[in-house]
Amino acid sequence: MELTSAGKRNGVTRRTVLAGVGGAGIVALAGCSSADDDVPDPISIDEEQTCDNCTMGIGQHPGPVGQTHYEDPEAVVDEDRPAQFCSSLCTYSHTFEQEEADNAPEVVYLTDYSSVEYDIETDDGTEEISSHLEAETFAVAGDLLLVVDSDVHGSMGRSLIGFSDGDEAEAFQDEYGGDLYDHEDVTGDLVMSLMN
Repeated sequence: MELTSAGKRNGVTRRTVLAGVGGAGIVALAGCSSADDDVPDPISIDEEQTCDNCTMGIGQHPGPVGQTHYEDPEAVVDEDRPAQFCSSLCTYSHTFEQEEADNAPEVVYLTDYSSVEYDIETDDGTEEISSHLEAETFAVAGDLLLVVDSDVHGSMGRSLIGFSDGDEAEAFQDEYGGDLYDHEDVTGDLVMSLMN
């Protein structure tokens, strides 16, 4: 994906996404449920669904996607459904913003690239990883090892790409670079740094 001359990506500016992260500062994500907790199951995301953070069409873009489930979803997304996101960056950005408003999620799910046959394709010289929207492709974020800021991008550019198998995360990092993070070590500052 390329930015237009106005600094927009498909009509959405990085400023729009950053607005959700701005107040998060260095706060770390608290919604760190593990797979053993009694939490709602992930859902399949409809290809036509728009991102609850930046409004981009989720099924129209590459890379990891996410969803967060809340005890009172209508207070967060005005509907009885989980919040859904076009990228791991939007997932974290929105979740930090909600936590600041005392709306901690019951669970955060991200694409688990250990559970899918993913593709890496090159678009205008940028390597991008495939997107997966089916319920079975998600894992609790706290159960993933994240490859952060590799040479492989998602819908918002630089990304956090999760693997439930640590060896697979390390192999991906060996091939494409980046740093390894646990979910609980992701901060608002880290997310903002990936959007610059």
